[in-house]
Amino acid sequence: MKSMTGFGRAEGALGASSWFFEIRSVNGRGLDLRTRLVSGCDALEPKVRESVQRRVARGSVTVNLQLDRTAAAPEIRLNEAALAQVLAAAERVRLKTGGPPASPEGLLGLRGVLEVVEVTESEAEQAARLAAMMATFEAALDQFIANRAAEGRRLSGILEAEIDEIEVLVGRVAGSPARRAETIAARLREQIGRLTAASNSLDPDRLHQEAVMIATRADVEEELQRLGVHIAAARDLIAEEAAVGRKFDFLTQEFNREANTLCSKANDPDISRAGLAMKVLIDQMREQVANIE
Repeated sequence: MKSMTGFGRAEGALGASSWFFEIRSVNGRGLDLRTRLVSGCDALEPKVRESVQRRVARGSVTVNLQLDRTAAAPEIRLNEAALAQVLAAAERVRLKTGGPPASPEGLLGLRGVLEVVEVTESEAEQAARLAAMMATFEAALDQFIANRAAEGRRLSGILEAEIDEIEVLVGRVAGSPARRAETIAARLREQIGRLTAASNSLDPDRLHQEAVMIATRADVEEELQRLGVHIAAARDLIAEEAAVGRKFDFLTQEFNREANTLCSKANDPDISRAGLAMKVLIDQMREQVANIE
């Protein structure tokens, strides 16, 4: 069991570039993935999405990338073709004028002989940087998954405790003296006695039929059995390694339906209190289940 909330972060560097990835997630009905990458890293987008979709089933996930590049110092390069033309021109001038040869300093000072060139990243360097960045992303994703799993274990413990409490309450209702046949019969005889004492026109046979119907409607055996089945199903879901959030959400609805029916049928204060306590626990379960992947 994993939580839908989590966080992961990893840093990396290569050459003049350094970066870090941050991955965050909150609850979501399905998988909603948003990536915030920087210009020049578009090639990472499909790989990042594929990796997340392979390992995350639900949650609103945001991937952020921060990239810093230290600009490489520009290179000064000699334009040999331009220099050759300048030398040829300078030599012709010297021959015609009889002047001294041109000095190197003077030649280098001429426009176009020396060029300032910005250093650009080669395709091989770019590919190496993107591969290193993807490795950093995988490290951040590993941490993110581990964080969600750790939170999932905490949620498992909470859910197990709540399920145990519900099971105790189910046992309390099942063993309630108010559910014994002799107790129900005594209570009905008392009620019928009060009715017949108040009016001599009541039909005893009709009263008996109504009493049987009341006793039948008040029986909660089916609800207790279904609650027992739901308890076993909840424990099976906790033990699963797959994403079980949707199944667990549906199961809590079934829990709540049985608890409501039990409360509506309850004909004893102790059973009513147990049913209300179940409803409180089921609401608490639903709050926790909303965080499960």
